[in-house]
Amino acid sequence: MKILIDTNIVLDVMLKREPFHKLSLEILGLAKRDDVEEYVSASAITDIYYLAYRQLRDKGMVKNLMKELLTVVYVASVSEKEIQNAINIEWADFEDSVQYSVAVLQAMDGVVTRNPNDYKAAEIKVWKPEELLTSMR
Repeated sequence: MKILIDTNIVLDVMLKREPFHKLSLEILGLAKRDDVEEYVSASAITDIYYLAYRQLRDKGMVKNLMKELLTVVYVASVSEKEIQNAINIEWADFEDSVQYSVAVLQAMDGVVTRNPNDYKAAEIKVWKPEELLTSMR
């Protein structure tokens, strides 16, 4: 199973945001399974770095957290094809359109996010963390 991990899930883990940290950590832990590949889009990587640094104010710490993240997830490329697709999606948030386009065009099974309403018009599966964990048990 190929899963796109939304930015909020990664930040919950990196920044230990409560009450979401434990569930989000379990989501990233699914990558240890042989039947699961987890991805973060290349565009989300820059957002994650920026937001983590904004809160932690320690480049070394953020870089180490990023290195740790990259031992768990793959980075899904964002090409002109994904951007063009995102531009043509009539969603309120362009970042969500890009994330969705990455998942769809790279044949992922779905997206896991704490904000499923951002993906209301999705034609692939969108899980909340607890839903994905329940379905994987």
